[in-house]
Amino acid sequence: MKPRPFTYVSPANLDEALQALERYRDNARVIAGGLSLVPMMNFRLIEAKALVDISRLEALAYIREDGDSIEIGAATTQAELMAWPKLADTVPLLTAAMVHIGHLQTRSRGTVCGSIAHSDPSSELPLCLATLGGSVVLQSTRTKRVLPASEFQSGMLTTARNFDELVVAVRFPKRKPRTGYAFTEMTQRHGDFAICAAAAIVSGESVRLGIGGVADKPTIRDWPKLQTAEMDDALNDFAWDLGGSDDQHATAAYRRDLVRRLGRKVIEEAAQCSN
Repeated sequence: MKPRPFTYVSPANLDEALQALERYRDNARVIAGGLSLVPMMNFRLIEAKALVDISRLEALAYIREDGDSIEIGAATTQAELMAWPKLADTVPLLTAAMVHIGHLQTRSRGTVCGSIAHSDPSSELPLCLATLGGSVVLQSTRTKRVLPASEFQSGMLTTARNFDELVVAVRFPKRKPRTGYAFTEMTQRHGDFAICAAAAIVSGESVRLGIGGVADKPTIRDWPKLQTAEMDDALNDFAWDLGGSDDQHATAAYRRDLVRRLGRKVIEEAAQCSN
């Protein structure tokens, strides 16, 4: 199948992109890498009267340190972020997670902000953003606002972005001292979306676990320092709270079991890294 006819908009700068979104409103779609958008349009799962292409906007192609965070512009690809020399020192959770994202070819086209904006609950980057407590920068012709990940990601492929807004950047908090980070996931094949993904942050005082692929959006659970004997009960309660559902890839029961097993694995790995 092919998509219905649409108008291709190639703005020369950010202002033109925002004006196009204001003009077409809910009839417009933003394209950067297009890895999810184009197949969905081809299958006519979504339709658009206008595609606003921001991939060539140099003003949005950047990675920069901003106080306690790194800010990544909307035209920055996943491959460019992986190649950033400071990534492992500043955001080690992303270093651990990004090797699981797709393949070399897809990471060369797919953008960091595009994955966040698509908000697939099985994707690695939305899970990392939620677990780290990052934020999303949204801009329209009228306003600019910053939303925490917990408010931006509202459900399955849905976000708090208004039709006339563009995700211009995302911000990931930098690593904290004496804190460990770990990520793992279960897939049918390397590069597939995760059946269940787990990200952990462990310090001397607290444990945070993020789970993707089970609920309709990445879900976070915080505990004070967990003793080994307490971990099984804590993970079991979390798994049941997440619920999950059966589909062609796995049953809900299997996903809950992965929460228990992968959760323990990443918590223990992050604890070792925190020493």
